[in-house]
Amino acid sequence: MSKIYCSIDNCHYWDQGNYCNASAIMVTSDSYANQAPEAMDAPKHAEFPQMHADSCMETCCKTFVHKDSE
Repeated sequence: MSKIYCSIDNCHYWDQGNYCNASAIMVTSDSYANQAPEAMDAPKHAEFPQMHADSCMETCCKTFVHKDSE
């Protein structure tokens, strides 16, 4: 089983030790994420276009859900 680490402690999926408890995550390019609606996340993975990134700084996680929102 893969482990996903996350240091965003106000995310719904964050757990002690900086673990992500989401059953799926969606990572895309910053440029697409900036124009896509918040609803574009892991369950809609098939709708995302394939993209290219040259560094981790050009990517972002679209799975974030604020801890207080659920």
